[in-house]
Amino acid sequence: MNRFYRVVFLLAGALQLAAPLCAQPSDPRALTHREDPKMQAFVDELMGRMTLEEKIGQLNLLAVGFDVTGPVVSKDVDANIRRGNVGGVFNTYTPAAARQLQEQALKATRLKIPLLLGFDVVHGHRTMFPMPLGLAATWDMQAVEQSARIAAEEASADGLHWVFSPMVDIARDPRWGRVVEGAGEDPYLGSCVAAAMVRGYQGPDNDLAQPNTVMACVKHFALYGAAEAGRDYNTVDMSRQRMYNEYLPPYKAAIEAGAGSVMSSFNDINGIPATANRWLLTDLLRRQWSFRGFVATDYNAVNELTAHGLGDEQRAATLALRAGVDMDMVGEAFLKYLADNLKKGLVSPAEIDQACRRMLEAKYRLGLFRDPYRGISDKRAHQTMGRPEFVAASRDIARRSLVLLKNERQTLPLRKAGTIALIGPLARSQRDMLGSWKAAGDWQQAVSLEQGLRNVAGSAVKLMYAQGANLTADRRLFDQLNAGGELTFDVRPAEELIREAVQVASQADVIVAAVGESAGMTGEATSRADIGLPGRQLALLKALKATGKPLVLVLMNGRPLTLTWEDENADAILETWFAGSQGGNAIADVLFGAYNPAGKITMTFPRVLGQVPIYYSHKNTGRPALGDQNDKYKSSYLDVPNAPLYPFGFGLSYTTFTYGKPTLSKATIGPAETLTVTVTVQNTGNADGEEVAQLYLRDLVGSISRPVKELKGFQKVLLKRGERKTLTFRLSVDDLKFYNDDLQFVAEPGAFQVFVGGNSRDVQAADFTLE
Repeated sequence: MNRFYRVVFLLAGALQLAAPLCAQPSDPRALTHREDPKMQAFVDELMGRMTLEEKIGQLNLLAVGFDVTGPVVSKDVDANIRRGNVGGVFNTYTPAAARQLQEQALKATRLKIPLLLGFDVVHGHRTMFPMPLGLAATWDMQAVEQSARIAAEEASADGLHWVFSPMVDIARDPRWGRVVEGAGEDPYLGSCVAAAMVRGYQGPDNDLAQPNTVMACVKHFALYGAAEAGRDYNTVDMSRQRMYNEYLPPYKAAIEAGAGSVMSSFNDINGIPATANRWLLTDLLRRQWSFRGFVATDYNAVNELTAHGLGDEQRAATLALRAGVDMDMVGEAFLKYLADNLKKGLVSPAEIDQACRRMLEAKYRLGLFRDPYRGISDKRAHQTMGRPEFVAASRDIARRSLVLLKNERQTLPLRKAGTIALIGPLARSQRDMLGSWKAAGDWQQAVSLEQGLRNVAGSAVKLMYAQGANLTADRRLFDQLNAGGELTFDVRPAEELIREAVQVASQADVIVAAVGESAGMTGEATSRADIGLPGRQLALLKALKATGKPLVLVLMNGRPLTLTWEDENADAILETWFAGSQGGNAIADVLFGAYNPAGKITMTFPRVLGQVPIYYSHKNTGRPALGDQNDKYKSSYLDVPNAPLYPFGFGLSYTTFTYGKPTLSKATIGPAETLTVTVTVQNTGNADGEEVAQLYLRDLVGSISRPVKELKGFQKVLLKRGERKTLTFRLSVDDLKFYNDDLQFVAEPGAFQVFVGGNSRDVQAADFTLE
């Protein structure tokens, strides 16, 4: 690690011991950009020379290259660029390709307005980090920001200006495949992650003219994570009160951190699709939140307003522009219809001018008018991609993201001796280690679990392998999910694969079973109706359990799974998500004890699918489940408890931690006072380790029903064996506020409880009153 990064992150590590890891921005530089007189004068002059067609061209975003569905090339790209009909291009990178596209705009067009080049950089560019659900599990905002900063360094050196990240959707239904792209279920933690990602992409000073920054694009605006039945693209129906309290905070945090752009979501909201929703894109985003950047649609979303039932494409173009959309991704509805719609009086010149102005301002902020190439070169790219310190950070952050869910009889860490049976369809996979949205990451450079075990254990351990099962018994689905991958479908009968695995396992001292989902089973368009282990993997685990050998599960997955049998029968379970380029090494570090796991889940794991949606910050009913246990008439199931398998914030360590009862500075506080909460945490085990101390709050009496717990702070602290530390949290009246039934942000006087502990379930409480 070079000196700059070493100093920055050593300082960050020291600071995190003393302060909560999430704070609201106070520096004006962190807020959305203010009026810049020079920029306004420049844009005014340029627009004064633009024709209507050139203005509309700036609103057109085309695709050249590849996306998740395969090759995508918009028609007549070169011709449209030369005619000035393109404002931006996405899915193209490398200095040579970026320069070639930019040169067409600069040499062939009348006004020589540079292109905006974007790409799906979600969890790294060339150097891949854990999927965002794993990044959030670190509860380490310095690590989250560092991952985005490295992604910005690499992406900008590869010719990119704009990244479609962070995804900040709150998600509480694990059937939805895109939960892997977000921070989980909690608005407070989600807000922390959103702001950290924006700071990482856009730089600590939010100076996008610096050539090693990229403009963030907050997605998906809004409420996409609440799609009914966890089915992608599906409808959302939600009260404004719930929006403001539970789903909107991470978007707002990203805007306040200075994000330069926003992407509209596919879903409708209370009957109006987001891409045509003026309340959402104008009243809320721009008027209430004072957002000054631009709004782009998601892929083809303007055209898809027709399928939503809002009319033909010409009407859709009108609805989207008037709602507040500035850039049309791929569909070209703006390009085809806005000029005609203007003649018909369906849109105004001011509306087209406003959208064009926002696009030009974004390019000005990025420094593209001063240097359209932003210093890209093959030399810079070569010196930037995969630098040793980036690779080291990938491994370190991956280790921090892993969550130990179970560890009976100290099965882990493993000894670097004897024989290990490595079983499972994901044990040798490099592609799946990268997860979905792998951007420019090369899966052939990724470290598989098998290779990681060999790298860390060396020759001291004999490693034996068997696949044991296919990821799915459906060959057609397997081929679709593994398109271009290195995995092969074993055509032998499932029973034969299991018998082979049992034979290998019987010769080993311990079994490490690499099971879960493939990368193709998560991400966009990957909703699952059954969130158990797919295929015959559970049958494989049952057969391995019958050998009597210690059974360690290494889970690779992009969502909470139903793991009731696994939790009851495995000796240890390590949740690894999709851990990135260095995933295999990171997992091996944890399995062999070179790193003590400290990750905590940010999305509740249900016992069974029927509990979904399940999340910790639910509200009580008039007949709470924890009431009289002899009373049948309460809000509970007949066949399973209400409680989840693993609660929000849960994660074990190779050591143990105990919490004292929280102490409050006052029993009663006034509207202008701050409450200080102190708690003692002690490492009572036999190893050094990190713990995430979490502070929750409950408003006991309100004008509306309030959640049973809400996360309001956390601190990640390193404790040596036997060490004890007193942590301090501070709560202001702002932390007690919520949106009431009139959407007023208020703190209501009355009784409160504060909880502190290592997860949302295992906490100790104290009481106070707000006057």
